[in-house]
Amino acid sequence: MNILRKLLPVSLIAAGFLTACSPTEQAAAPQAAPATPDTPAVVVKQVAITSFVEHPALNLVRQGVIEELAEQGFKEGENLKVNFQSAQGNAGTASQIAKQFVGSNPDVIIAIATPSAQAIKANTDTIPLVFSAVTDPVEAKLVPSWEASGTNVTGVSDLLPLEPQIDLMKKVVPNLKSVGYVYSPGEVNSTIVLKQLTELLEPQGIKVVAKSAEKTVDIPNATKSLKGKADLIYTSLDNNVVSAYESMYQAAKEVQIPLVASDTDSVPRGAVAALGVNYKEVGRETGKIAADILNGAKAGEIKPRTMEKLDLHVSPNHAKVQGIELSEELVQSAQKVVEDAAK
Repeated sequence: MNILRKLLPVSLIAAGFLTACSPTEQAAAPQAAPATPDTPAVVVKQVAITSFVEHPALNLVRQGVIEELAEQGFKEGENLKVNFQSAQGNAGTASQIAKQFVGSNPDVIIAIATPSAQAIKANTDTIPLVFSAVTDPVEAKLVPSWEASGTNVTGVSDLLPLEPQIDLMKKVVPNLKSVGYVYSPGEVNSTIVLKQLTELLEPQGIKVVAKSAEKTVDIPNATKSLKGKADLIYTSLDNNVVSAYESMYQAAKEVQIPLVASDTDSVPRGAVAALGVNYKEVGRETGKIAADILNGAKAGEIKPRTMEKLDLHVSPNHAKVQGIELSEELVQSAQKVVEDAAK
């Protein structure tokens, strides 16, 4: 009995301690609140983005995608997780990234530039694939036609009508007789432009002089080899060429051949003029498609898109150091005049 009397206060104290805990103290270890009709659980969507290489135009595509997704209600850190990887211009790396992305099974894969899109397509026919900045998705065998594919693939093309590009070349060099074209033979988007350019120019008596460059380090020598053979050099969105544009500019200055580009972001980097799409807007259009898919649309029911609006950017300073002078009429017609010359 004496033992019980001694133990009783201890047990009562222990019970009192347990019942005295406040609700705040009990919640000291946070736990995820269960979803209720008033506070539904946040569903985080997974978007994987890969780019074949990183350069200003393709970086703007990625930026536009992220901005548009946010505008459409999919925000990183809230209800969206983005995994971005660049292949750094290596086809083998693009294939490895494709396998990794497919293995992670995201809600949407966005592939920027033709080689990356082809790598993804080769590894999945189920995960929605949205390509971006692909010149000709049909020729690249990403989709069977420009209609809704009925597959897991859709996207946005940066295909440019070449007739306005040729008009620009003639305004840059009025007595145009030959056009140089430096390109990567392994890039389908580049070989397509070469074929189309030849078909359009040769009937006009303008010769196309093509120089292949397998790697970025080959670009300057390919450019210099056009000395005395080309009145100007036209550059498409060949990823190796655009990645090495500063070195191409230095070579063009040396041999005094003006550069005319198909993307306006190449003008600050050395081109004398460019008529092209706004690549941030290409990204935004891509982001709209991705958002539709995240909201339940099927990729195969969405037609591939092209961009309608073209912007003209010029640089009289680059023209001067590359041996020509742009007409005042051409300069006045530009949406943007780049004043600072590339170094």
